[in-house]
Amino acid sequence: MTRNLLLILLLPFLMVSSVLPQTAPVKVKVAAVQFRSSFDVAENRRRIVETLERLAEQGVNVAAFPECALTGYPIDVMSAGAEEVTAAEEEIRQTCRHRKIAAVVGSIYRVNGRTYDTAVVFDSRGELVERYGKVMLAGEKWATPGNHIAFFELEGVPSTVIICHDERYPELVRLPALCGARVVYYISCESGMVEEGKLAPYRAQLMARAVENTVYIVAANAPGNVKDNTGSHGQSRIILDDGNILKEASFYGDDILIESLEINLKPDRLSRPLEGAMADWWRQGINWIMANRARKLD
Repeated sequence: MTRNLLLILLLPFLMVSSVLPQTAPVKVKVAAVQFRSSFDVAENRRRIVETLERLAEQGVNVAAFPECALTGYPIDVMSAGAEEVTAAEEEIRQTCRHRKIAAVVGSIYRVNGRTYDTAVVFDSRGELVERYGKVMLAGEKWATPGNHIAFFELEGVPSTVIICHDERYPELVRLPALCGARVVYYISCESGMVEEGKLAPYRAQLMARAVENTVYIVAANAPGNVKDNTGSHGQSRIILDDGNILKEASFYGDDILIESLEINLKPDRLSRPLEGAMADWWRQGINWIMANRARKLD
């Protein structure tokens, strides 16, 4: 076979390989669970487990539940005890392992006389991959601010998680994104319907975090209570990495949003902050995140 003939035969394969991405997209089926909690940990745990079992049957890979989904969200006093929360988290962990589904669940963590408002993250093997403490508190008198910014891998995708008021601080998303995070799990119990003026900014902030960092956002918020407009205001959402809202829940319903995402792990745009006048400043933040990655709450 001559050299020219060999090139002709190989040309179609060479052309295909030249247009394929270097890293194939990762497919992840996610769920944003708009979950209505009570202050009964056992009841919340039972419903979270049942929800995970149903979602696993539907092929969901990762399910996100709102801030304090396991305990209920108070401003003044957190009544849930450490032992009952630990036992409930263990049952959720076992469910993730047996059903092969990952979960991001709003919980609390008590240690050394402190209480943290947390997101606990279990992968589909039932491994604890992150326990993040809310860094920017919103007046919770019972809570201590967290001590690190989350960056972890979940179901093959570098990810981060933020909690409610954290969304107002862009660096809590930008820094993990510079480290490679492609999905942001946002769990919240935002202000209620009586503070209607906050609803549009809540949406705008998350859309901005998505488009400015080229990240997907899976946002699980608590619903409002239709009788008296207490609680939160719902509108859980899934946001594409271009900032557009793919799906959004109702104000009052116990809705579950499910979507299959194809995630490119290596977007090009985020190289720009590491160039120019602010490059060293951003690198200092990246180094701090990596040095404190998976730091324990203490």
